[in-house]
Amino acid sequence: MDQIVAQIQSLARSGDEATRKTIIDTLSNLSYSLETPQDTMQRISYLHLQPALVRVGLDLKLFNILSESKEPLTTEQLVAKTNAAPILLGRILRYLASVGTIRETGINTFTANNITHSLTIPGIQSAIYHNVDSIGPVMWALPDFLQSTNYQDITDPTKTPLQKVFNTDLPGFILMQTMPEKLAHFLQFMEAHHMGLPTWLDVYPIHEKTADLRPDQALFVDAGGAIGHQCVMLRDRVPVQQVPNRVICQDFPSVVAQGIPHDGVEMMGHDFFTKQPVEGARIYYLRMIMHDYPDDKAVVILQNIMAAMSPDSIILVDDMVIPDGGAHWHATQIDVSMMVSLASMERTKEQWYALMEKAGLKINRTYTYTESLADSILECVPVTEDIVRRDLACNLMFFFFFFFFFFWTIGTNHVENPVKH
Repeated sequence: MDQIVAQIQSLARSGDEATRKTIIDTLSNLSYSLETPQDTMQRISYLHLQPALVRVGLDLKLFNILSESKEPLTTEQLVAKTNAAPILLGRILRYLASVGTIRETGINTFTANNITHSLTIPGIQSAIYHNVDSIGPVMWALPDFLQSTNYQDITDPTKTPLQKVFNTDLPGFILMQTMPEKLAHFLQFMEAHHMGLPTWLDVYPIHEKTADLRPDQALFVDAGGAIGHQCVMLRDRVPVQQVPNRVICQDFPSVVAQGIPHDGVEMMGHDFFTKQPVEGARIYYLRMIMHDYPDDKAVVILQNIMAAMSPDSIILVDDMVIPDGGAHWHATQIDVSMMVSLASMERTKEQWYALMEKAGLKINRTYTYTESLADSILECVPVTEDIVRRDLACNLMFFFFFFFFFFWTIGTNHVENPVKH
């Protein structure tokens, strides 16, 4: 068994991200296939304990303490560092070790492992706090909420389980603005959400889009870009010395006021539900914006941008494209989270095409850059009369050749196999 484990670990270390994810998923499926009903009950019934106890571990700074120690620490030593009651802390430590978040090296003695170290990363800690404190209670309200609606789609952002839990009429994003601590965790979680993964600039031909820019034409407008991470990343690939055209991060004034200082990036207060003030930019970019809104709201955002576009402008939608079959749980769990808190969704390919058609856009091409999440860039342009005529011409040509081939086949068969009277 040890030899098999070593071979799997070696394969994971030498493989790419897709290989590593495949190994993890294959082993998980193998584990599920070996479960008895008792195993299944124990696994699913107690899933809620892990995030709750990990959050307690974060409050006690257990993961940081163990990660910073060069030697394993006893329960007694950890009591001295946390001021927690000895029996309580011992029970918490045993649980955390049993689910692999820390490692037990002896009786009442613990040390850090790779997961412990991960749980010291601020963005990952914020992910735990956000999902336990903000999303967790909403998830628990979901079964009763769906029963009360007779299991209908959740499409109104003011009528979700979130409003019931937090006793509010405000949509999720507006409510979050009134909760500074929760908002801070959410923003830090979003910053770490794609940590260590490929980026859209790894697959999208950004340098091709910088060609033939007019001197007064903005290169890049990140609508809803928070504090500017994507703009700064773009400037690392396209320095201002090479392309001096404007790179603009737009968000609420209170958000861009905290923007990352960068000589090649301009911060601009703007609400994308209002008219887009930057006209004729080459690229309008929307990262993880569309998945926050149901179709009717998403169409408004897109059409506000479309009104400002010039003939050579494009819209880049950076979001997940969930496959129609075999979707990864990394993606589906986010989809459900969006549904319960914002009445929105992670869309499938078919749903993306339907949304763009509602807005009057056409998807030129899709560039996928992560494996399990299927993060993708959808390059979109307005459907103009020229595009409609071109597509109509293509369809007419297709039908012409189809019918030509059909009747030619019938004629050939008739000649080769004449009907005998």
